[in-house]
Amino acid sequence: MAGDLRFKCKRTVVSTKEVKPGKICPLSVLDHSMELNRIRIVIYYNYLKKFRDGEVTIKMRESLAELLTSFPMVTGRLKRSPEGQWTIKCNDAGVRMVEATAKGSVEEWLERVDRERELQLASWEDMFHNPYFWSTFYVQLTEFEGGGLAIGLSCTHLVADAAAATMLLKAWAETTLLGKMLSPPYFHPLPTTKTRSISPNPHLIPHYQSSFSLSINNPLPTSNTTNMATLTLSFSQHMVQRCMADARSSDPFTALAALLWVAICGVKDKSKQGVLLDMSLCLDMRKVLGLSKAFFGNAMVFDKVSGEGLKERDLVEAAKVISDGVRKMGNEGVVMGLIEWLQSEKMSHEHNLPVLSGPGLVCANWEGLCPYEAKFEVGVEPIRASFYLESVFGEGHLLILPAPKGEGPLGRVVMVTLPDDQALELCEEPLIHSYCPTILMGPKTTV
Repeated sequence: MAGDLRFKCKRTVVSTKEVKPGKICPLSVLDHSMELNRIRIVIYYNYLKKFRDGEVTIKMRESLAELLTSFPMVTGRLKRSPEGQWTIKCNDAGVRMVEATAKGSVEEWLERVDRERELQLASWEDMFHNPYFWSTFYVQLTEFEGGGLAIGLSCTHLVADAAAATMLLKAWAETTLLGKMLSPPYFHPLPTTKTRSISPNPHLIPHYQSSFSLSINNPLPTSNTTNMATLTLSFSQHMVQRCMADARSSDPFTALAALLWVAICGVKDKSKQGVLLDMSLCLDMRKVLGLSKAFFGNAMVFDKVSGEGLKERDLVEAAKVISDGVRKMGNEGVVMGLIEWLQSEKMSHEHNLPVLSGPGLVCANWEGLCPYEAKFEVGVEPIRASFYLESVFGEGHLLILPAPKGEGPLGRVVMVTLPDDQALELCEEPLIHSYCPTILMGPKTTV
């Protein structure tokens, strides 16, 4: 299967207008807290029209160069400040673009795709010894010989979260299709409070404190010691409504998070003690902090919900715990307290980087992302969008995403990344099967 993909070239795309010399963009404490992670996205398109070889990639390369004039942080390079903190030197060094071709059609690829193959469509290279020559963003264009296109985007989480990365793709699509962006990016610092006192409310801070301790005592592994597999499930609007009713929740995220939390813990509970693992929630705080949807940077925040005392199969109780956790995180004062506390920590570049993508189970609410609005051609909409939060280690990740528009406003796609054997068991989990999701992607042995 690796032979199905052929890499043609790797180039650097720079903006069409030069950046003003000497411009430096500082990074926020929420940016710094995600330094150990990266985002990878793949969006698929089914082009019915036949194009000449390279015709699509040339057009998109030119529109990307035009777009990058509005995203100086994307084309810049990382540089340490005198205090040792990362900043972005906006020197217009550009982004890396990889061009590739794949055998067959996009539909044939999607019938056989698994995590390993899909990530081949979103090129990435870890930071070089000299970060000044390292691109923080990579894009990949893969044309399918039998028809179709895949667009991959990878970036360090230090500069952008999943919402910002998706915004970049949507802006690129608008520039390609319309010749301009409809929603320019919003580059501003995070809000600050008038006083320097830390909020007395302890929510969020303890989770970050434990994450700091984890990074000091157990450094993040550079590679997975356990093979991981990703299972992608599509839940129709009808099935999401049924899950909401069973969980007694009015919120699709809460209901599906409870369902998958219970099911995953059932797979992991080899001793059959019937207990739920603790789980970390990841939520977008743009609205809570009064930020524009176009805010470019990091606004995702993490907190732990406890599975202690919960019965393994009790969807209602699991949903209640998640709902309470979301409510507590949605308090502006609580989030500002975390930001102030992180600022007071003055995170060093040598230590004290929180480990937020593990080792416990992580559940991200990314249902507000808009990948299906990224239309590069008239009448051609994305047919599938995949997201990855890396690195993955420990218990695994659970990402709750929007579904294509045809699935209805409550339809959702759920991507679950677990150790190989557990992902395979989850495919056969009775509780999951009772909601009849469509398996869009599974472990290799199920394909």
